[in-house]
Amino acid sequence: MGQAELQPRIYTVEEYMELEAHSDVRHEFFEGEVFAMAGGTVRHNTIVLNTAFALRQGLRGQKCKVVAENVQLAVQKGVYHNYPDVMVTCAPDDLRAERTMKEPVLVVEVLSKSTESIDRTWKFNQYKQLPSLKHYLLVSQTTCSVEWYRCEANDIWAFTALVLLTDEIPLPELGLVLKLSDIYEETGVSQMVIRYDSEDPDYRNREDK
Repeated sequence: MGQAELQPRIYTVEEYMELEAHSDVRHEFFEGEVFAMAGGTVRHNTIVLNTAFALRQGLRGQKCKVVAENVQLAVQKGVYHNYPDVMVTCAPDDLRAERTMKEPVLVVEVLSKSTESIDRTWKFNQYKQLPSLKHYLLVSQTTCSVEWYRCEANDIWAFTALVLLTDEIPLPELGLVLKLSDIYEETGVSQMVIRYDSEDPDYRNREDK
């Protein structure tokens, strides 16, 4: 899971919920095992706040809610509970919930060295089981890069790689467009731009300072 295990024991869901209600540290729950979640960097936190703020601005007047980091998601009730970096839900039950969301439309994870492989594979496969989920974003905190997965017809997941600050992510289910420039505002993150060398038929990437 990428986090240190709290204790070598198996917890019931009720014990896990009680732990979370009284702990200053967030924990993920998977099949009875409980894992303490590591703290993030300042840049990680800025990206999370930027993303949540941009989504909140775009959703004004709509019956949807944006939550970040400290709100739990029941990915599989009684089996897997975690804390996505950002999520948006429009489900009536979620809008009334105090602690745990169940039907997000959008989930965003900001990548880190310790979790990025899990976010792309195991965790994404878990999220796919949520019937409500339409968009999954993986956001790099080292360079301008957003991996956008979206659920299309017949539950087929399409993928788009976005690498420019001018790129945008249309979210029709939410009636808004999320801009990469908003996600990376005041983070110091540079974009990778493609240059064409007339003497070389291949495209080459370089960091745009």
